[in-house]
Amino acid sequence: MEQFKSTTILGLIHNGVAAIGGDGQVTLGNTVMKHNASKIRKMMDGKIICGFAGASADAFTLMERYEDKLQQYRGHIFRAAVELAKDWRTDKYLRRLEAMLAVISKDIALVISGNGDVIEPDDKIVAIGSGSMYALAAAKMLIKHSQLNAKEIVMESLKTASEICIYTNDKINIEVIE
Repeated sequence: MEQFKSTTILGLIHNGVAAIGGDGQVTLGNTVMKHNASKIRKMMDGKIICGFAGASADAFTLMERYEDKLQQYRGHIFRAAVELAKDWRTDKYLRRLEAMLAVISKDIALVISGNGDVIEPDDKIVAIGSGSMYALAAAKMLIKHSQLNAKEIVMESLKTASEICIYTNDKINIEVIE
């Protein structure tokens, strides 16, 4: 799966609580353009949260399409993701979009990519963007070796990524579904 050099998004489900967060840095090439962008959006009256990595306009287009699919399939998160991925792969316009989505609800965590991937990790942790593997590793260890709650794990994991990845900063935005 292609990793975008633009952000870090981490989401997880832990002890019945879903949390997803992202850093606030927006880059254009090797220049930081913004420090406190929000790359997380609530959907379906807050029952689903989506984060994005990649080109912002592309990601907003994909999130709108995903939200339409959620409406069409009555909030069925996985079915909507599969239908979006199919459209994304086959539509001439959509297949040029360069972004990834991380989607989470209380029960399911998914990564959706333009390659047609709809991945539901076994451990219910989703991570996309340039600092994603740093945040993912930190989250796995915090889940195993701490008593932190879902929001705290996302926060600490993203802070760790911000200390390592030059495309990730420490202006973190987190949304939670309890």
